[in-house]
Amino acid sequence: MPFGNVFEKINNEYYQLTCSEKKVADYAARHQHKTQFMSISELAEEAGVAEATVSRFCRRLGYKGYSAFRLAVANSTAGRENSNPLSGEVLPGDSVEAMCQKLCATGQDALRQTLELIRPEAVRAAADLLSAAGKVFCMGQGASMLLAHEAANLFATALPKFFAVGDTHIQAMSIALMEPGDAALYFSYSGSTRELVENLKMVREKRGVSVLVTHFPKSPGAAYADVTLQCGSTEGPIQGGSIAARIAQLYLVDVLFSEVCRRDLDGCRRRREAVAEALSGKHI
Repeated sequence: MPFGNVFEKINNEYYQLTCSEKKVADYAARHQHKTQFMSISELAEEAGVAEATVSRFCRRLGYKGYSAFRLAVANSTAGRENSNPLSGEVLPGDSVEAMCQKLCATGQDALRQTLELIRPEAVRAAADLLSAAGKVFCMGQGASMLLAHEAANLFATALPKFFAVGDTHIQAMSIALMEPGDAALYFSYSGSTRELVENLKMVREKRGVSVLVTHFPKSPGAAYADVTLQCGSTEGPIQGGSIAARIAQLYLVDVLFSEVCRRDLDGCRRRREAVAEALSGKHI
């Protein structure tokens, strides 16, 4: 359907909304710019309603779900023709030098934000779970799966029990065959994809454990994770998959890898040396 202007739709439908739905409408209207960056859980909490109310509100306005509503808010706030799909406040008129400086600053901000959000007890708890697990499946959807591959590749240089599982069907198969205590290391910036929630529910049913890397610690997926690690970097709905958000998540991967390896530093050193020797013959 056409994007239209979401706030005009809210005005047209306002007196047909329930009292709870009006709370969502009022909050979105008062905080138009902020709303586009919020998860469904955060909007529900700020508006003082249940997540189901937010979902009903979005459908009542004619959107398939919250993601479509959030995208409409972004376009209505900036004007669709003026919406900026670029990160770091990069503008069409910027010089190459200015663009490079802005993007560098964006990456640095993402790292600083993530450092401020790190909870040492969560890092230790995640490392405990991954160290004790028999197998660790690294998973995500879309661009987040690329991060899962990166994590699996790094951990596999020191711990051979880490595996990247890309296809959604094979993710379900892998979880179905989990042994108690096996782990899922899951990546999802939004924490709100259907596959994430379904998979983490299955992990819990199989008595496995899960570590979720996300920007939204109060997201639907985080409710099913044993440990949540929060990354910094804020991206709008038309800036999905931004490099800054990946930098933030990769920094958490490095933190987690270092903490896990510190549990068995000599063993990790031996395995990484063996891997380096095996790969040395691959170079010209």
